[in-house]
Amino acid sequence: MLSEKSIFGKKQAFQNSNTTTEKKSMKSCLYEKYALSLQPSIYIQILFVMYLTAEKKEEIFGKYGKSNTDTGSAESQIALFSYRISSLTEHLKLNAKDYSTERALVMLVGKRRRLLDYLKTKDIERYRHIIKELNIRK
Repeated sequence: MLSEKSIFGKKQAFQNSNTTTEKKSMKSCLYEKYALSLQPSIYIQILFVMYLTAEKKEEIFGKYGKSNTDTGSAESQIALFSYRISSLTEHLKLNAKDYSTERALVMLVGKRRRLLDYLKTKDIERYRHIIKELNIRK
């Protein structure tokens, strides 16, 4: 967990550096500037909002799909749902009374289950492979 000292250190470093070596989108920089202007507890919450970036999606699609742009195959969608399920599960461990997120998690698990059932009837080998790779219970 980040301490207040490290957050304010990041704030100073961000304000002092006019040029960044990392390639960031304009939207990302605006979010970071806005987040750094807030109190530390709010800053931490905003950092965790963007857990799924375009680069992470591309990585998931590249690993489990046919290519980085293969967003439609069942395997890539199942992998993306699994990533989202794991992040929502972590969120619910910290926020047990967040019932809207709990409902979204249950719906997402159902969606993944339906895709897995479709894949099982369509091609059992692909189903077994994705279950093994993602460590999903049958």
